[in-house]
Amino acid sequence: MRRGLTVVALALGLLVVLRMTVLGSEDDEGGAQLGGRPVSREASAAIDSFFARYVQDDGRVVRHDEGGDTVSEGQAYALLLAAAEGDRARFERVWRWTKANLQRPDGLLSWKWREGKVVDNSPATDADLDTARALVIAGRTLPAPELIEEGNRMGKAVLDHETMELGPDDDLVLLAGPWAKEDRVVNPSYVAPCTYEELGAASPDARWQRLTTSGYAMAESLMADGRLPSDWATIEAGGGELRPSGPPDDPGSPPRYGLDAARLPIRLAEACDDRGRPLAAEFWPRLRGLDGGGAAIAYTLDGKRLEGGDNPLGLIASASAATAAGEKDEAQRLLSDAVRLEERHSTYYGAAWLAMGQALLGPAQGGERR
Repeated sequence: MRRGLTVVALALGLLVVLRMTVLGSEDDEGGAQLGGRPVSREASAAIDSFFARYVQDDGRVVRHDEGGDTVSEGQAYALLLAAAEGDRARFERVWRWTKANLQRPDGLLSWKWREGKVVDNSPATDADLDTARALVIAGRTLPAPELIEEGNRMGKAVLDHETMELGPDDDLVLLAGPWAKEDRVVNPSYVAPCTYEELGAASPDARWQRLTTSGYAMAESLMADGRLPSDWATIEAGGGELRPSGPPDDPGSPPRYGLDAARLPIRLAEACDDRGRPLAAEFWPRLRGLDGGGAAIAYTLDGKRLEGGDNPLGLIASASAATAAGEKDEAQRLLSDAVRLEERHSTYYGAAWLAMGQALLGPAQGGERR
């Protein structure tokens, strides 16, 4: 694998805890926690809004703006947000539905459900990682030891079925899912060093550290020469060269920085080690000059806006990079813009990431913590 992927470096997943530096005081105390830090009033409001709009009483997360289906990613977000609030009732009903309707015999989750049944049994690695992390957090904080066991089982399934040794040095790389092995497809936004750390702490396995190393290297490689990272990439056979690509269902389309890749600076800015935060800060010079502050649904890798609307996720990504770079006023402005954008036109994905972003970054208006 090319040097950028073999140098000891990065991370993937949502592991130790969402430890991103929060805007505002770190000394405030409250009952709601994400990664050991208090969840702000703004975050709680965003979480409540997401649950009210998109989570049914039975625990199913419904993508109302995308035909009313359900994806494993959405269930994972709801589980993480419920765990952040320490809300046992919410967590248990979301997990009950997820386990009953999406969990496969191998412990992973089928990614898509519609009209009463699974319509695509393939797992999505990011949802599996986020769910495993949520189970570990909830098991520790509620407390409920059986949830930690379930999180460890899912984490092991990720390592066993959604990773692959690639390149001349047999680097362990996180794939987009078991289905991605043949073509060596990766999604860079699945890189989440803190998730690896937390899952590794719950159930020690040297493979988590290997994913951290390859994950950082992957991010560094895709950000070379001042580029934005791509939503998708493939790893070439033999030498292990990482190549930006279009989505798996249209690999011939030009690579772009869109609503997948925008999650990468947020994952890196969690700062559970001394590498993620500086790397997240490197995004700031690239994102601050984007048309719309990064809010567009997609950009070319050199930063040109593509056709389409806006989504709060891009603003949350820019705010994450600004926070990592020490630009707290800019981060607060971007978070405020994200709030207004979601209020004007709510979407499942925007509402989910507004809640996730608020929980990670703290109050958009410098508001009081719980």
